Amino acid sequence: MAYISMGEAHRRITEYLNGFADAVSSQDGGSLARLLSLSSDSPSLLSLADALNVFQDANRLIKQSDKFSQFAEIIVPLFRSLQNYRLGNLVDAYHAFEKSSNAFVQEFRNWESAWALEALHVIAYEIRVLAEKADRELASSGKSPEKLKGAGSFLMKVFGVLAGKGPKRVGALYVTCQLFKIYFKLGTVHLCRSVIRSIETARIFDFEEFPRRDKVTYMYYTGRLEVFNENFTAADDKLTYALTHCNLLKEANIRMILKYLIPVKLSLGILPKSWLLEKYDLLEYSNVVLALKRGDLRLLRRALQEHEDQFLRSGVYLVLEKLELQVYQRLLKKIYIIQKQKDPSKAHQLKLEIIIKALKWLEMDMDLDEVECIMTILIYKNLVKGYFAHKSKVVVLSKQDPFPKLNGKPVSS
Repeated sequence: MAYISMGEAHRRITEYLNGFADAVSSQDGGSLARLLSLSSDSPSLLSLADALNVFQDANRLIKQSDKFSQFAEIIVPLFRSLQNYRLGNLVDAYHAFEKSSNAFVQEFRNWESAWALEALHVIAYEIRVLAEKADRELASSGKSPEKLKGAGSFLMKVFGVLAGKGPKRVGALYVTCQLFKIYFKLGTVHLCRSVIRSIETARIFDFEEFPRRDKVTYMYYTGRLEVFNENFTAADDKLTYALTHCNLLKEANIRMILKYLIPVKLSLGILPKSWLLEKYDLLEYSNVVLALKRGDLRLLRRALQEHEDQFLRSGVYLVLEKLELQVYQRLLKKIYIIQKQKDPSKAHQLKLEIIIKALKWLEMDMDLDEVECIMTILIYKNLVKGYFAHKSKVVVLSKQDPFPKLNGKPVSS
């Protein structure tokens, strides 16, 4: 840190205080938001933090002025948070910021219009980010990380402030998305349900009036929830909405959506183009798609094994594992096509021993009972039309559409 004189430190602090007071008096939400963006590491806030560490009497400066003292409950802990953040004391920075944020929310309640929504959104974002950093600091010192949970409780209060009639309600979806990020991080996704119910059933909310950015994020997270619950049709609807409304320039966001939408589409029998996987660096799905095209069970299992950690972290491993039934269907279809070319009169009769030979060629050793069980499941799930003749150990296929396409519908349970 470069040397700062007492006079320069005083000037920087006074400049910030004037900016804060002016932003409130002129109802300039954008300017106020920038003054609250701790983690942005903006040069002006970093220089303010350095000034606060030189000029130790900022509290007196605030409380002695009528212009500034009305915001003392917000600014005094905010300054303390900024100082600690600059020094790397992240737990102390979080505690002070939470205190400042509570005071800000109290003021926000009293303001009739929604002019400060942008500033409130910055607070919602900052409290989450600071909590995550504070928890990392706690965990590194062997203490229990609990700040993110506290940030979730605070944001529920903020949601309550916004979940009423009037212009402020359009800010509720942004706060909801911050809550989703916390719940997913903590592994407490069941807590999303109460907020979702409020958004989707409360008459005070009209989903289309929310900002597009917030609608995309909301659909992304609720789509992921549907993936976890294996409601693939609903997941497809929500994630497709997120994808089609996402800013085309935000390639990282598009990639995040596709990471979940692709497994959903695969479950519905829809395969992505190879250029899409290449463009958005999702090549971990390449061999999964190839396995589905070829009916190659060995390739599918290798792909799942190779990217197991990645798929488990994303929560899509079990979704991809269930694609085995579609791979079996494709394999049977290939056997059927080959048999039809050799002997059209017997094309609809697939002997189990032929299927076992095909699996052995793929280095998949299965006995008669295992293959019989798989054939029964394929018929039951309507992936194969026909019946199984136990005595002759033959799958007798329907002469009309023996291998029904999913056509965007999930495999029947």
